[in-house]
This record gives sequence, C-alpha cells and structure tokens, in this order.
Amino acid sequence: MTEFRAVPNFLKEYTVCAEDIRASSLYRAPTNNGPAVPQDRFEEIFEQVKTWGTYTDPSAGAWQSVTPASVVEAASLVRSGRVVTTALPWNTVSGPSNANPALHYMTDLGVREAPEPSCNKDFIGVDYHGKAVSHLDALSHIAYKGLLYEGRISRDVVTATGADFGSVSALGSLVTSAVLLDFTVLFDVPWLEPGTAIHAEDILAAEARLGVHIAQGDAVLIRTGHFRRARELGIWDSSDLSAGLHVDCMPLLAERGISLLGGDGDSDVRPSPTPGIHSPIHVLAITAMGLPLLDNLDLEDLGTACAEEHRYRFMFVVAPLNIPRGTGSPINPLAVF
Repeated sequence: MTEFRAVPNFLKEYTVCAEDIRASSLYRAPTNNGPAVPQDRFEEIFEQVKTWGTYTDPSAGAWQSVTPASVVEAASLVRSGRVVTTALPWNTVSGPSNANPALHYMTDLGVREAPEPSCNKDFIGVDYHGKAVSHLDALSHIAYKGLLYEGRISRDVVTATGADFGSVSALGSLVTSAVLLDFTVLFDVPWLEPGTAIHAEDILAAEARLGVHIAQGDAVLIRTGHFRRARELGIWDSSDLSAGLHVDCMPLLAERGISLLGGDGDSDVRPSPTPGIHSPIHVLAITAMGLPLLDNLDLEDLGTACAEEHRYRFMFVVAPLNIPRGTGSPINPLAVF
C-alpha cells in the first residue's frame, strides 16, 4: 500500500493511502471552511513558512526558484502543441462580483479618417484587484501588520505613485512547469460549494489521484469549479464566500518550494478560518513566502484539456504587463501541452 504523508498538520497527523483515494466512496469532499486557526497558531505558521533572506532579489521573491534548467524542463513537457488560455473575458458589466467594471470604449473610428488607411482605436482600463479580472498579485500587494515581504515597511515603499519594492515589473515573465490540482476530479463533483476548504491531505490526495507530484519551481493551480458553478447557477459575491485553500495547506506548499500559486478563486477559502485575517493565504503566500498569486483564473478549459491529454502537468507561461511600480497586472497565462 502506497502512503503519502503530509508535513505535520497542527490539528492532527494523517496518512493518505492512494488506494483509498481512488475509491471515491471512501474520499468525500470537505463541507466547510474549518477548523478554525487561532491567531497565535497563524503566527507560528507564518514563521514556519517565511522565506525572508532567501532570494537575491527580494522584489522577485519565489520566481527566482525557476532556473534556466527549469525552463528547459518545462519545454520538454510540450508534446501535442495544444495551447489553453486561462484568463476570463474582459468584464465590462457591473454585477455582484464586479463592483468596478473594466472599461472598453472606442476612441476613434476609421470612417472619419483620411487618407488611407483608415484606423479604428479603442481604450481599455481596469481596477483589476477584485473578483472579475484574471490578474497577478505582486509582492507589493499584501502587507501584514504593516510589513511587506522581507520585512519592508509598506508605508515607506508604497505611496500614491506606486511601489518602490515588490512591483510587478520586478518579476518579469515566468516560464515553468505547472500542475493543475483539479479537486472536482478528486471529489467527483461538478464544483466545490462556496465556503469549502481544501486541506493539505486533499492536496496529497489530488497528487495521487491525478498522477502528479508538485516539485520545486512549479506553478500550482487550484481548480474548484468556481466558474462552472457561476455559469450554471449564477454569479455570486465571492468576496466572503468561496472555496479555496485552508491555512494548513501552506506548510506543505512551502516545503515543495513552488514558484507561483493560482486558482479559479483567489486561493483563500472564505469565510476565513482565521478570525481577524480576511485573506490568510494571501498573507502567508505573498508576505511570508514571497510567492506571487494568480487570482480569478478560468480553469474550465484547462481541466478539460488535462483530462483529454491524460496528464495534469504542462508548461505554463505567465507574462504580466511591464508596469513600473505596479502592485500587479491583468494577466492571460497560457498552458502548453
């Protein structure tokens, strides 16, 4: 019997058996966001996963775990040439999850322009840190107790004109291998209900079920079926109610040395299991680990592609806009099989 043991869970020790995992009747989806993580325990986990002082360029954080050799290895995963986009459509319609709709309007129409050729022009603009735009969170985005990653004082390095530390322009682009952890496959459900927490043992179970192993430098993508649910049942305000990772996942992901975390929500389970901290995964990933996040990815086509390609590991390309002093960027990451 093959065993997969997680890093110590602060609430219990557990062993996940591959044979049991593959029997869906023995492995059920979690049903709530708990158990609660007290503030003092959260502080211990923060210190456990913290990587301050690790990277040559703290502004780029965990992206530096991807080496030229990592890129070559990622390229070796390209076999069929299938390319899958993971970005949501540009959303200009106000709704429960889109309080600040993106802008798109025409600034010039070629019918009024001479001589040839005529030219059509448009404008786009967006307040992208929210629930309706696929985007990347750079290391200047999240402060905890007034501190950014590496202990930089947020108010000293982020001002009304932008970020002098941890900006998206410091990240550059990322080409690496990625793993899709599709929890709808693990639990044999169309989607995880909002408020459902994914735990460390679930990550191990997903690895066993999907035939993957998260390695150093990997990007990890979490599919909960968020946007399938939205399309079939309607949009809801996911600011305080969404499926996502429980705090107990982060020591395991820290141990694996991943370069990027993303999901079809914003990685955090909501309501938060930690009283007083609305986004504990954001804090642990960005502020403690120097780990950029991808929020609001549309992973439905990627889930289909992985199933059809019979693999959940692929090359992943992330190229944020080069915005000096920006706290992040709208994004359209590509999976290449």
